[in-house]
Amino acid sequence: MASSHATGSGVATIVAEAVARHRQGDLDAAERLYRAALERHPGHFDALHLLGVVLHQAGRHEAAAELIARAIAQNPRDPAAHTNLALALRKLGRLGEALASTERALALAPGFLQAQNNRGNVLRDLGRHGEAIASYDRVIAANPRHAGAIRNRAGALLEIGRAEEAQAGFAQAIALDAGDADAHCGRGNALAALGRIDEALAEYGHALASDPGHVDALNNRGSLLLLQRRPAEALAHFEQAIALRPGDAGILNNLGIAQGELGLADEALASFDRAVAARSDYAEGWFNRGAVLLERKRHEEAAAAFARAVDLAPDYPYAAGQLLHARMLCCDWEGVAPLLARVGASVRAGQRAIEPFAFQGLCDDPADLARCAALFAAERFPAHGEPLWRDVRYRHEKIRVGYVCGEFREHATSLLMAGVWESRDRERFDIVAFDNGHDDGSDLRRRIAGAFDEIVPIAALDDARAAAEMRAREIDVLVNLNGYYGLGRQGVFARRPAPVQVNYLGFPGTLGAPYFDYLVADRHVIPPEDAGHYVECVVRLPGSYQANDDRRAVDAREPSRADEGLPDGAFVFCCFNNSYKITAEVFDVWMRLLARVPGSVLWLFETTAAASRNLRREAERRGVAGERLVFAPYRRAAAHLARHRLADLVLDTLPYNAHTTGSDALWAGVPIVTCRGRAFAGRVGASLLHAVGLPELVAESLAGYETLAHTLATDRAALAAVRAKLARLRAGCALFDTARFTRNLEAAFAGMWARHEQGLRPAAFDVDE
Repeated sequence: MASSHATGSGVATIVAEAVARHRQGDLDAAERLYRAALERHPGHFDALHLLGVVLHQAGRHEAAAELIARAIAQNPRDPAAHTNLALALRKLGRLGEALASTERALALAPGFLQAQNNRGNVLRDLGRHGEAIASYDRVIAANPRHAGAIRNRAGALLEIGRAEEAQAGFAQAIALDAGDADAHCGRGNALAALGRIDEALAEYGHALASDPGHVDALNNRGSLLLLQRRPAEALAHFEQAIALRPGDAGILNNLGIAQGELGLADEALASFDRAVAARSDYAEGWFNRGAVLLERKRHEEAAAAFARAVDLAPDYPYAAGQLLHARMLCCDWEGVAPLLARVGASVRAGQRAIEPFAFQGLCDDPADLARCAALFAAERFPAHGEPLWRDVRYRHEKIRVGYVCGEFREHATSLLMAGVWESRDRERFDIVAFDNGHDDGSDLRRRIAGAFDEIVPIAALDDARAAAEMRAREIDVLVNLNGYYGLGRQGVFARRPAPVQVNYLGFPGTLGAPYFDYLVADRHVIPPEDAGHYVECVVRLPGSYQANDDRRAVDAREPSRADEGLPDGAFVFCCFNNSYKITAEVFDVWMRLLARVPGSVLWLFETTAAASRNLRREAERRGVAGERLVFAPYRRAAAHLARHRLADLVLDTLPYNAHTTGSDALWAGVPIVTCRGRAFAGRVGASLLHAVGLPELVAESLAGYETLAHTLATDRAALAAVRAKLARLRAGCALFDTARFTRNLEAAFAGMWARHEQGLRPAAFDVDE
């Protein structure tokens, strides 16, 4: 007995020392001492139980649960042990067992508040928020100053969308314990959900002041800094967070987003790779990996990443659509038809399956396109609850027009618009550019700078600050030149910084957002019977809706066919449209034309090696030698225009026609054969050809398109007559009369403004010459 007592006394001393070290936070020393005690007494309840607690605190939850369960086997009536077992089981995701452990603890000690609070936490994890809140309420009823239960209750409220109550609850917890970093972080989350971003940032700051290593506060604050277009600061937060929690897929994903915003594409891709390596089933990580690969023009790899995201989460927002777009960009048409059918059905069912820009390359139904745009606008860019312009009447001598664009540089949009800005009526209009891009130092940028009264950089400003810049300048008519294309800023328009807001040029279709008043079009792209598919009021210009610059330079030196890899004496069909516009159906027509016109070739723009390879493969499948497809590399604008003259006939695409590329061909003197589609994007070719005076080159079906192209390719006299007519009409036609077009566009803006000044609601109208 004495020996046994001596052994027990020695174990008690060791356990007491272990508890002391444990309370001091020295987990390593505590673990060594608890293990020493167990060597002497393997069934010692306190040593087993508290060693389990140490391992749980160290993140070794499996071992912790096993040790605490052994302790409970020694003493099944200890409520603290059941509660601590529940904590370890919760971390392991064994939520049913964790809930049973908390309930066993409460059966043993009904007033045990820690067990009741932990029960609430497990119920939250199970999605049983009502029961969780009831558990927290019991704790708070017993102890109204229980800051942990008040904080956890607020967290449950936030998870069920009751953000205002949640932020008040977190504030109550903070009042009881100002140093509670979790409560500050939770309140930051609630304020962010309420759109009170500056307050949320401050709350995360308080959390980090209390605990500089609070990973959630670092991560969430970084996410809000991204929203405020402060990617460098966001990056610093994510780097700190991932250093503290190295394998966290969500933080790695956010890190990649910040790197991408800073133009660090390689680093972003590496972060997304780490995210999906950490969690192979992480659909968001795969989706973002695809997005950065798409931006890098690695379209086949992007398609594989999007396909993985779709496999993991078939309804992941926009993933199926991005998969379609990536495949179209690299002209990989395998499986496109059934996937498109699925995406179309999803759009009609009100699901976020595809982004509007990608859909335009595949869909010819204006009703479906309108649904897609409306879904996208409502989810990504909802109207702000507090519009900046609130029925204030401006008193300006001139109409102030603001253009919002990310491409005030050597880019298609500015190539079309530069002459219009230079030709504006300075007696009637002031114009301001709100630049969401950058100055590329080009001659075109210098022309743009000379045309505008002011260029306001907004790329580094969040939507609120960018909109405030526009409101401060009292812009009368604010024009969105991007829409869902390029470096757009749709969120700025959602804040209504101007009384009249216009969708023009960059996106050929409705933006689906109620804060746009007008869309500038013409009678060809939006006939009157289609107006119901547009939320904007349609203003139709005479001629074409598309601006053109009649000062565009064409290199005087015309390259030879040999320079461009084209065979002498061949009939050259040409299409310089982007690869995503080339559908299998249109390609079938092209291959039949090559087969029917001996010695002809098809001259295409080279977007990527993958697209060229796949198109040659598709030609071979259709019985046409792959070498009859010739790919044109990038050339600067003037040289690109000059090489058009080597082509005999340009072939258009459907359902997305040539737009700028169509005007390029006509300006260079090369006729284009188009097929009129059903939606705006597929009717631009008809608009251009009517405005240039060649309506006979507009077919109403693909069969008619094929017949017309074949006729011109085999009747050289007919083709020569068309080319001569184009040469004769080009200089004086509506399409290339920049001064005339500018007057018409300004008349449209003046008409919009006049209705506003008269207190009339926006309404459709036609501009007369």
